[in-house]
Amino acid sequence: MSYVAIRNSSSLARRFLGKTLVALTFLFTSALATAEPFKVCWSIYVGWMPWGYATEQKIIDKWAKKYGIEIKVTQINDYVESINQYTAGQFDACSMTNMDALTIPAAGGVDSTALIVGDFSNGNDAVILKGDNKTLKDIKGQNVNLVELSVSHYLLARALESVKLKEADVKVVNTSDADMVAVFGTKNVTAVTTWNPLVGEIMAQPHTSKVFDSAQIPGEIMDLLVVNTATLKKNPALGKALVGAWYEIMSTMSGADAKATAARTAMAKASSTDLAGFDSQLKTTKMFYTPASAIEFAKSDALLNTMKKVAEFSFEHGLLGEKAPDAATVGVEGPKGIYGNNKNVKLRFDTTYMQMAADNKL
Repeated sequence: MSYVAIRNSSSLARRFLGKTLVALTFLFTSALATAEPFKVCWSIYVGWMPWGYATEQKIIDKWAKKYGIEIKVTQINDYVESINQYTAGQFDACSMTNMDALTIPAAGGVDSTALIVGDFSNGNDAVILKGDNKTLKDIKGQNVNLVELSVSHYLLARALESVKLKEADVKVVNTSDADMVAVFGTKNVTAVTTWNPLVGEIMAQPHTSKVFDSAQIPGEIMDLLVVNTATLKKNPALGKALVGAWYEIMSTMSGADAKATAARTAMAKASSTDLAGFDSQLKTTKMFYTPASAIEFAKSDALLNTMKKVAEFSFEHGLLGEKAPDAATVGVEGPKGIYGNNKNVKLRFDTTYMQMAADNKL
């Protein structure tokens, strides 16, 4: 073949390749344009306010664009309803506690992954009695107002256990968190178990005693971002984008500069408090500002021991389903192994994506 023929065939090949690349680019761009966005929901709580801030500041959009996806983040006012909607498949990811992750989606058969271990309550949840200088033992025989079958109920059970009392020694009165501050101000209510910012409001009333709080059971009430396992496995870009955005915010808000103050001030305003109030809540929240600290916590021996306690409480209160034979009916997988039924693992603590953040590979 002559040089001219070779040159012409090469030129034709380049033109064909160029047209092919243009066509493929068009198809890829069209697919992105028509793809459904991934949906994430969250509700108001000190440890979850960063999701709202990340949305407002377009940090989520930036990380989603980096991985060629779209993520829509929605705030839902009713916390339990947000988890119910996630469980029903209306959202791909949702912020929730470890107990609720076990008892709602996992117990309901939805395989879920704790993508981000954001923090644990370190005093944000408390048992409060009316009167000065009260102790936890004074709770015996009293009605205790709380959101029944919530982490407040779990906290009360753990508190009673610490002074060798049982739930039968008190009477639980189911009360909406929206009514908690008001009912404590009434004559007949003498004991409540609740969370911040309600704890702070109640403790601001005269003649109150905080007799137990979550700092006495560190690490047991965790705040997570939970993602549908099948969705995450099929779309690792979602995990990378969410984790990347989260730790960018963690880095910003944990600083001591004007940018950190501005970020926390925005979060405070969004949660109907001021900077001082928000920082006060952060002091009773063990935030994992770095991926390394979250990974260390998740890989600790304590994780599965905690989930065992949570599962036992949940089983005793019928939260694992009517047909659940025992507390171990739902398998929980962590870096150190599995608690419960290894043939029915429905909740997974996976450090893969947090490790990518720690290794600067996002």
